[in-house]
Amino acid sequence: MDLEAFVDFLAYGVTGWNWLEIVVFTLVVTHITIAGVTIYLHRCQAHRAVELHPIVSHFFRFWMWLTTGMVTAEWASIHRKHHAKCETPLDPHSPQVEGLPTVMWQGADLYRLEAKNKETLERYSHGCPDDWIERNLYTKHSAMGVALMMVINVLLMGAAGVAVWAVQMMWIPFFAAGIINGVGHFWGYRNFKSPDASTNILPWGILIGGEELHNNHHSYATSPKLSAKWYEFDIGWAYIRTLQMLGLAKPRALPPAVQVIPAKVEIDAATIQAVLSTKYEQLARLSKAVSKDLNAKTSEMRDSFEAIWAQRSLTLEQAVAALSAWCQQAEASGSAALEQFAKRIRSLHLPQVTA
Repeated sequence: MDLEAFVDFLAYGVTGWNWLEIVVFTLVVTHITIAGVTIYLHRCQAHRAVELHPIVSHFFRFWMWLTTGMVTAEWASIHRKHHAKCETPLDPHSPQVEGLPTVMWQGADLYRLEAKNKETLERYSHGCPDDWIERNLYTKHSAMGVALMMVINVLLMGAAGVAVWAVQMMWIPFFAAGIINGVGHFWGYRNFKSPDASTNILPWGILIGGEELHNNHHSYATSPKLSAKWYEFDIGWAYIRTLQMLGLAKPRALPPAVQVIPAKVEIDAATIQAVLSTKYEQLARLSKAVSKDLNAKTSEMRDSFEAIWAQRSLTLEQAVAALSAWCQQAEASGSAALEQFAKRIRSLHLPQVTA
């Protein structure tokens, strides 16, 4: 190779791509990484919400090693602990505890710090890959993958490949560790009144693979689908459905399909199961219903409704009695919002529920 050819190689790599082609390449590879995080690490490994074909699963394992250096067991453990200890001092990355700027800009540091906690890994890593290649390559040499990615980028694009690699290395720490763990627990809208501060950042989950719908996820953590309203879009779920049609994925439990039967007025086992299955949705609906007519009475009724479902030791009969009494009080309260809410609660039904 003469000097001129060598200089051209350093400048453009073997592809000779122009800046637009390099931008497209960068967007494609970072999006595949986002898909790997949301489909494989998050929904498959951390929550067991979807079962992936071994070929798909191992592709994502390899891609995560190549583009992020993240270890499956570490990521899943830290995320499971986040759900178990959400918004407490033991939460690995809560903006309510650490502050939003810290989680946004130092989220990767918080991840690395928690990854060194052996107790976290021992307690929360069950079910994660532990085969020969995981132990001897993906975990033991987690930094080797990202180094190989830099070599590949330079070969493909020359000097521009270093810039592309830098973007790849910052993509997940910023969008996943920073935006989702930070902004997703600080700012946005809420469909469900979950006991944490999780929010939906945007109704269209595309850039971060559907993870933008974070409040939906915290309300139904084991659901492989993160969208809940008709106007919300979860691109990660679209990919899972495509893999399912190809026989490469098997989604597990979706949020329950609760029915509203206007003629139903009796509170029974199906009513209780319907409310329990959509508890956070009902709490959010009640808060929204009384927000324009909030006074001491409606505030008290809202709190008493929440208190019913906070009692974990309630038997079915006690729950039926408590909800019946609450609905009667709501209907006699003189508040139109409470009356309408009580009427709707009575009409809820979860199919195939027996007393």
